[in-house]
Amino acid sequence: MTTPSRHPVAFDFFLEISVIDQLAGTAMERALPEGVSMASFGLLNHLTSKGGADSPARLAQALMVTKGTVTALLKRLEARGLIALSQDPRDGRAKIVALTPEGQRRRDLAVAALDPLLGSFLADFPEQDLLAVLPLLRRVRMDLNRRHRT
Repeated sequence: MTTPSRHPVAFDFFLEISVIDQLAGTAMERALPEGVSMASFGLLNHLTSKGGADSPARLAQALMVTKGTVTALLKRLEARGLIALSQDPRDGRAKIVALTPEGQRRRDLAVAALDPLLGSFLADFPEQDLLAVLPLLRRVRMDLNRRHRT
């Protein structure tokens, strides 16, 4: 199959990534516990990786969504007791988003719920195969992130 692009390999590469993103997101969303969306899981997981707290602006940047989208998600998570919002002690105008113990528990339950999906995936794609492509995928992500910010 030929592509309309003058850069067919790059076109096919990004098309494959796009389809994989859709399929992986759907599979993960189905595996997550009820009440945990991919968006909320992504935010809770990011907070875990940042030691449990971050600013709304950095969350929006990390999740590559608008500040308004993050604000709406934070309101829902705060109402469910999964995060707590407080004033930034260094800047009274800014807020800090902190993971609550319940938020950490829900994130951990979500990770555990993904284990069967990941295990069945590893049955078809051994870890050494995945490790072989991770450096390339990371380089692509870092390049796209750099381009996104400029």
